[in-house]
Amino acid sequence: MAFISNGVSLVTYFYGYMNFSLTKSATALTNFMGTAFLLSLFGGFISDTYLSRFKTCVIFGCSEIIGYALLAVQAHFKQLRPFPCKDVALSKMSHCESATSSQEAMLFTSLYLVALGNGGIKPALSSLGADQFDERDPKEAASLSSYFNWYMFSLTLGAGLGVTFLVWISTNQGWDWSFGVCAIAVATAILFLSMGRSVYRTNMPKGSPLVRILQVFVAATRNRKLPVPDMTQELYEIHDKEAGNKEILQRTDQFKFLDRAAIVRTLQDASKSSTSGPWTLCTVTQVEETKILLRMLPIILSTVFMGTCLAQLQTFTIQQAITMDRKIGSVKIPGPSIPVIPLAFVSILLPIYDRFFVPLAQKFTGIPTGITPLQRVAVGLVLSAISMGVSGIIETHRKQVAIKHNMVDPNGPLPISIFWLGIQYAISGMGETLTLVALLEFFYAESSSGMKCLGTAISRCTVAFGYYTSTAVVNVVNKVSGGWLASNNLNRDKLEYFYWLLAGLSVVNLAVYLLCASWYKYKKVDVKQADTGCVDYVEERIDVSNVGTSNP
Repeated sequence: MAFISNGVSLVTYFYGYMNFSLTKSATALTNFMGTAFLLSLFGGFISDTYLSRFKTCVIFGCSEIIGYALLAVQAHFKQLRPFPCKDVALSKMSHCESATSSQEAMLFTSLYLVALGNGGIKPALSSLGADQFDERDPKEAASLSSYFNWYMFSLTLGAGLGVTFLVWISTNQGWDWSFGVCAIAVATAILFLSMGRSVYRTNMPKGSPLVRILQVFVAATRNRKLPVPDMTQELYEIHDKEAGNKEILQRTDQFKFLDRAAIVRTLQDASKSSTSGPWTLCTVTQVEETKILLRMLPIILSTVFMGTCLAQLQTFTIQQAITMDRKIGSVKIPGPSIPVIPLAFVSILLPIYDRFFVPLAQKFTGIPTGITPLQRVAVGLVLSAISMGVSGIIETHRKQVAIKHNMVDPNGPLPISIFWLGIQYAISGMGETLTLVALLEFFYAESSSGMKCLGTAISRCTVAFGYYTSTAVVNVVNKVSGGWLASNNLNRDKLEYFYWLLAGLSVVNLAVYLLCASWYKYKKVDVKQADTGCVDYVEERIDVSNVGTSNP
């Protein structure tokens, strides 16, 4: 609730209260959002390596609370920020007093404490919920995909409350009240989470996944002159009781050069693994864990651009909304509240998708989730491209209204309803939901047992890189185009050209993604049953290109 509401409204705080320019406001917001998503990697690493999921949520939650509290203090005391220019005419905005370096320092310190806290909580919280389902139990495994849908549904409801209730507070009561409520909301959420601690399934840290991955590269480099065996049995793996119920990954035929990390040099090493350290000999499972991450990289990179498109709907689209007629009868809708339209649409779509579409699709595909996560991502990317094209059309219409009514330099709203923006928001909302839920499920399911939290963090990084790319794209487009987005007046900018450029690039990105998805190979798992003293091999195979069921 708190994070999403600020994600769509902070640009108005930067622009109207901190006196940032329109471009600087958009850049500051995208950098903040991008950092929050990128810091998920740090939170995921800490959770997998040192802390449990629960402890990670509590500790990083405290950071987020402190950040919101500092923002509330700065918004409350006028000497901590410049005199706001939100009511000054657009033609005189350049004469407004800029924020001092100390005021900006306090602002960004507070913001990035929030980013750190949110970045740490998100991967740990989603993984904590997913850990309550046993992937080895067919019934619970089938419910895991549904969990991610309902997890996103709860986030959507919270976001809807945020962009209505919190935006109303910031507009009518002040930003100090809004930030204060955010701090209280996060503290309350941490309290409720703590109340269920005694009943949670706990997934204890298994050591640093980054160190294990580095060990594979070092061992493979040391054995680079050795031939790669054709038989998997010739490579090192643990198949005795010391493995417990450890997840054992089967060997795949991609990145074969890494298989050298599991080559046993002598018979002595094969019978007594302690003679070889972890930097000279790795298990096949450890090698496959590294291969999984390498196979994920093209998927990560090919979904980044969707985050770039998403960032525009939280920056420039909010500025569009401010110039439009926001009244319904006698009620005036705050510009940052317009995202409630796609949020409402998504909150209806997700239950329909989970309860009706998935069972129906399952009958035709035989896949428990209806369609594979990577197929859902493809549909989401298509919708993202369409939303950018529609955004350009709507912006063209908005500017035509401004020209027609001689309001290119207005002091009031244009005679065009804000609900025109609801069209592009609705399409983008569907695409975002399909993509983000599918990526979350994909990275959690495909990650090894020792890097589940880091896997979910990777899914958020695709959005993080998208926000950073947005900053770069805005700056490059401004320079190359001669100033499409250089003015503080959207009626004189060429925002529609920018949207159409993003639509074209989204189509190219979709083609790249389809190639990456068709190349990806899902992991194969052998589950070790230690209590019987024997090994039962169960292959869990899901193929994005071939529809089929699991084969024993």
